[in-house]
Amino acid sequence: MGRKAAVSTVSNGSYLQGQANGRLPSMDSGQPAQEGKVVLKKKVTLLRGISIIIGTIIGAGIFISPKGILKNTGSVGMSLTVWTVCGILSLFGALCYAELGTCIKKSGGHYTYILEAFGPLPAFVRVWVELLIIRPAATAVISLAFGRYILEPFFMQCEIPELAIKLITAVGITLVMVLNSTSVSWSARIQIFLTFCKLVAILIIIVPGVIQLIKGETQHFKNAFAGNDASVMGLPLAFYSGMYAYSGWFYLNFVTEEVENPEKNIPLAICISMIIVTVGYVLTNVAYFTTISAGELLLSKAVAVTFAERLMGNFSLAVPVFVALSCFGSMNGGIFAVSRMFFVASREGHLPEILSMIHVRKHTPLPAVIVLHPLTMIMLFNGDLYSLLNFLSFARWLFIGLVVAGLIYLRYKRPDMPRPFKVPIFIPALFSFTCLFMVALSLYSDPVNTGIGFAITLTGVPAYYLLIVWDKKPKWFRKLLGK
Repeated sequence: MGRKAAVSTVSNGSYLQGQANGRLPSMDSGQPAQEGKVVLKKKVTLLRGISIIIGTIIGAGIFISPKGILKNTGSVGMSLTVWTVCGILSLFGALCYAELGTCIKKSGGHYTYILEAFGPLPAFVRVWVELLIIRPAATAVISLAFGRYILEPFFMQCEIPELAIKLITAVGITLVMVLNSTSVSWSARIQIFLTFCKLVAILIIIVPGVIQLIKGETQHFKNAFAGNDASVMGLPLAFYSGMYAYSGWFYLNFVTEEVENPEKNIPLAICISMIIVTVGYVLTNVAYFTTISAGELLLSKAVAVTFAERLMGNFSLAVPVFVALSCFGSMNGGIFAVSRMFFVASREGHLPEILSMIHVRKHTPLPAVIVLHPLTMIMLFNGDLYSLLNFLSFARWLFIGLVVAGLIYLRYKRPDMPRPFKVPIFIPALFSFTCLFMVALSLYSDPVNTGIGFAITLTGVPAYYLLIVWDKKPKWFRKLLGK
């Protein structure tokens, strides 16, 4: 079905290709690497794993606009309840991925688990949509937030020119790509520093909020559940927004082969990260409501900036800088993780072989990193980014739900598979149901955009048969694919 063993070759003296099917020597076994083989080294410690998860989850959303949940719940109390429940549900999903990461010790995340459970076609469709649209669009969106907020202190009295935002955004994207192409260690170290900056930024909001509570500023919490009643459609949409804010807990599973002692460190990193993020998100929202009313929060373009201006005076200028650093951390963590999905898909024969090349000296999957650069730039300067994300937001939850359903299927199909970490069966059952419910909701509430996204996703099916299954390709076509 298109899985062809990759031959270890040298390309221009700079790259070597790993073995196919995920069986890199020195990863899952104690065998030394064969001479001439180059592998991705195990450089992701527990601290670096935590920084990847926290640093990718916490982007711009919690600082800029948590009003999506408030708008769809109708009250302060209900919005805080949704933030808490979404954190718990995300923890459930993360625990499912922790089990998968400890029993399937291959990088690639969603792609690898779907491939193991359901075979190559759905796995190819997943990586096809990720490479062509989801990752370039998602990277461009978070990068635009980085560009806007890094320039904010220089344009306090006027509107920031759109061209300036896009140019500084392009510089930021290029810098992240160069960093991830140059050194795994340095990209991990910078991720730790940026994660620290994110947590400092959250504490800058939480601590004054706690002081406000001590002073008795609780007027916005009186009759917390009073207000506009959440509609039947509004409450599920609030959960959709909340789950999106927490998304990112799965990124450590993209780099499983590079994690030291994955049986121990993957579950630990996931649990520690999700507890920190959930507590931080809930307390940050509580802090906002000590100073800003529900009505004011709905009108604010950047809630953290509004909060800081009221309580901190001139120090509020630091908030846009922290938001920009937060966005940069999400960019760095996302590129670091998703490039491994492309690397593994290439190793399995589902993407051009060059994407499974590893730089001999730097030990980075350089082609798998830089393939995103031109696609992201096209999205940045030409694409309607937010529409694309709306089209395909349902695809993310469809495939995550499929992965967790695959965990249940593997329990039945391969009961003897070693499972160093195992979750109670009700956790994957509840989480996969939640994901599929959100997908069904999006089909009902926004059939046009979701239908377009569904159609884009389905293009992966003919692409699979054309690019992978069809054996009688012309010679020029084979060369284009690197076959």
